[in-house]
Amino acid sequence: MIKVSIIVPAYNEEKTIINVLEQVAAQKVEGVEFEVLVVDDGSKDRTAQLVEARPELYSRFIRQPVNGGKGAAVRAGLKAATGDYILFQDADLEYDPADYAKLMLPACRFDADLVIGSRFAAPQYTRVFYFWHRVGNAFITLLFNILNNTTFSDIYTCYVMFRRTLVDPDHLETDGWDQQAEILSNVVRKGSVYYEVPISYHGRTYAEGKKIKAYHVISVIIAIIKGRFVS
Repeated sequence: MIKVSIIVPAYNEEKTIINVLEQVAAQKVEGVEFEVLVVDDGSKDRTAQLVEARPELYSRFIRQPVNGGKGAAVRAGLKAATGDYILFQDADLEYDPADYAKLMLPACRFDADLVIGSRFAAPQYTRVFYFWHRVGNAFITLLFNILNNTTFSDIYTCYVMFRRTLVDPDHLETDGWDQQAEILSNVVRKGSVYYEVPISYHGRTYAEGKKIKAYHVISVIIAIIKGRFVS
């Protein structure tokens, strides 16, 4: 039996948060115990109130006093997590918890240190999204692979699962979108067994609530380089 801590950062997600948590709660994987940690990042809508009204859907609810960004919410979740593995779950409906069984397989069968859910490795379906987002993702994934001698196809997917002991939240230096690059650099540097599995993707448009912008790629590139040569 392995224990997986699912960290759900949420900021102004009143339209989707309960749906997501219900889908997470419905997942059953043999040999796996789930711990669900919801982190409200200072939401200004009814996200926190909706979550507090459904305590059966999570193990712990953490409320950040002010909005510090997704990275700050992730850090708070990492500090509270007790599982053998960490898995990120966005609070929107872009990623489907029904893919959890695929993500758990390499951990249960091959003792993987890192499992990435790729939107480009033969998924059942993928919503067509922004061309320049795909270009940017391809570029930072290529850069990461060159510097770390890996063959990932999608490093900026939400579904990243890694052994908890490989990342110390107190030593993370970033709190923005670049934090995922820092976390992956730590995991690849300290671990040795990495897998990818195909996942489906239902991306949102900006009108539907998508938050990442083109300029975020600059800090991500810096984090990838620092993760390889400085950390």
